[in-house]
Amino acid sequence: MASGSRVPEDAVRAVNPGRRGEIVSALTGDSVMAAALKSAASTVRSVVASPRPLKGKAGRDAARRRLQLLPGSQTEGRGQGPEEEEVEEEEAQLSVPEEDEEAQPLPPVCVFPMRGMWREEKVALYCDEVLQGYKAEDADDAMSKYLSEKLKLKDKWLGVWKANPELFFVKYEESSIPFVGILVEVTCKPRQSSSSRFKVTVSVAEPFSSNIANIPRDLVDEILEELEHSVPLLEVYPVEGQDSDLHDIALALEVVRFFYDFLWRDWDDEESCENYTALIEERINLWCDIQDGTIPGPIAQRFKKTLEKYKNKRVELFEYQSNIKEDPSEAEAVECWKKYYEIVMLCGLLKMWEDLRLRVHGPFFPRILRRRKGKRNFGKTITHVVAKVMTADMVKDLSPDTLLQQHDDLDLALDSCYSGDTVVIFPGEYQAVNLALLTDDIVIKGFGKREEIIITSEPSHDSFVVSKADNVKLMHLSLIQQGTVDGIVVVESGHMTLENCVLKCEGTGVCVLTGAALTITDSEITGAQGAGVELYPGSVAILERNEIHHCNNLRTCDSSKSTLGGVNMKVLPAPKLKMTNNHIYNNNGYGVSILQPTEQLFIVAEEALNKGAASGDKRDDNMLSKVMQNLNLEMNNNKIEANLKGDIRIVTS
Repeated sequence: MASGSRVPEDAVRAVNPGRRGEIVSALTGDSVMAAALKSAASTVRSVVASPRPLKGKAGRDAARRRLQLLPGSQTEGRGQGPEEEEVEEEEAQLSVPEEDEEAQPLPPVCVFPMRGMWREEKVALYCDEVLQGYKAEDADDAMSKYLSEKLKLKDKWLGVWKANPELFFVKYEESSIPFVGILVEVTCKPRQSSSSRFKVTVSVAEPFSSNIANIPRDLVDEILEELEHSVPLLEVYPVEGQDSDLHDIALALEVVRFFYDFLWRDWDDEESCENYTALIEERINLWCDIQDGTIPGPIAQRFKKTLEKYKNKRVELFEYQSNIKEDPSEAEAVECWKKYYEIVMLCGLLKMWEDLRLRVHGPFFPRILRRRKGKRNFGKTITHVVAKVMTADMVKDLSPDTLLQQHDDLDLALDSCYSGDTVVIFPGEYQAVNLALLTDDIVIKGFGKREEIIITSEPSHDSFVVSKADNVKLMHLSLIQQGTVDGIVVVESGHMTLENCVLKCEGTGVCVLTGAALTITDSEITGAQGAGVELYPGSVAILERNEIHHCNNLRTCDSSKSTLGGVNMKVLPAPKLKMTNNHIYNNNGYGVSILQPTEQLFIVAEEALNKGAASGDKRDDNMLSKVMQNLNLEMNNNKIEANLKGDIRIVTS
């Protein structure tokens, strides 16, 4: 709710359109506008806000207004006392004088969602059509040229100007006013000025229309006069109901908006890049991988937040420097350098993530950098009991000569372990960042039902359970992934055993990297964004009596990724997999997918599988058996059913 003292006028500033260039035009009315207004209109509502004061008597009247939110919506979800309600009711009575004209609803705008385009289409559009070999420092010119050509298609059109609310209001709720939409008329006559930015001259179209029903018309007119009727072109959205040329203009505007919002980086024109279009292609691939879930949601969010922080810090530095009127003092110079180096560090982090395309799987990204401890000097092993309080009854089944050490923190217990130790965890909920640093041969087991021993991941960390021990074992546990971006379990090297465990994934599933081995028995894996179990080339896995279900929650139209499901194998060199008595069901891809790098490998088997799928998923058992032998794949008595794509499939990458 916007109430209280007025923000000074000089504290109100327009949103900076940034690097978006400038194409200026004069505006007149046109009969085509009426037809557009007859189409379906957008929602109009009143809002509570303090409008900017205007000049003259009309301005003084407008300054006393309080724009009123529709009844009920302003008080939803919060309590109010009787006095507050009386004050707001009194303000509501003053908010919209009867003689004021209410704005009409806005007509719908042309929508060309970039999200709906295939990545190949985006690459062709930006690299081949728009940029056409331009260097980074010439990207603005390329965008300006592209827009100028499209704007020649139509010299007069109707659009919705989506303005920053700070232009109109000194006090408002961001959630209630995301933007101020005004219906405007546009006549395109681009200026040939080298210093121009993407600007367009606008005037209010008739009938007066806005997404805010009670916005004062005088306020809009004065704001436009202050701006000399010149607003950022990319803030103007052509409305539906005009001719096909306007659709081309609307698409061109979306193309440029998408470029500056998602593909452009502020450092691009500061560094030399031999092949800028190749860099843009990589960023398009990165954006697509984030959108379809190939990159786990938490790390995508972290990347977006870091990018936003970088942009904000640049603005912060610019504003700080602008406020230094004379030669900077020593303290001001230090503060400038501090802000600058913070920007440099954020820039370096973003570059590193972009270069790796945010990949967290694969041998090039070691997760564990600490050494093995090995055995204790005196050769004894210790059983670490993790519980708030330890009683004699809790350890009565242990051998009398067992050396015990009690911890109330799982992290401390793991940090105290040497090879050969055992960690016994009693019912409760725990977190332990040291699970991502398993280097010694230990056993970690729950005491009681597996559903009662819950270990959750630390959301601020990238990894949950990571091992490069020769032989580590986890038993009778529930692993709940929340916020971490790596696989729920990653076996970098050595051998890991999971026995009678529940793995509830939020990111990717269990990953067995090249040269590593994994045994999973009597366990349940569910909720992975990719495959429940992913085997990298040259890995080894044994799966017995497990349930793998509801995996592959990727939002993708990429067929090679949508095939992932219960178990995914990447070949060359082929991993070894033995599956016995597993139940693999209700996955969004295939029950078992085998990813091969070329169409030549196993092409006969591929044809056989396709033929079988066309006749009701019946396969040639001899042919499939031969393929499994070539892949070191042994499957016995598994129940694979109700998977979205099918049961088993060989997929070419």
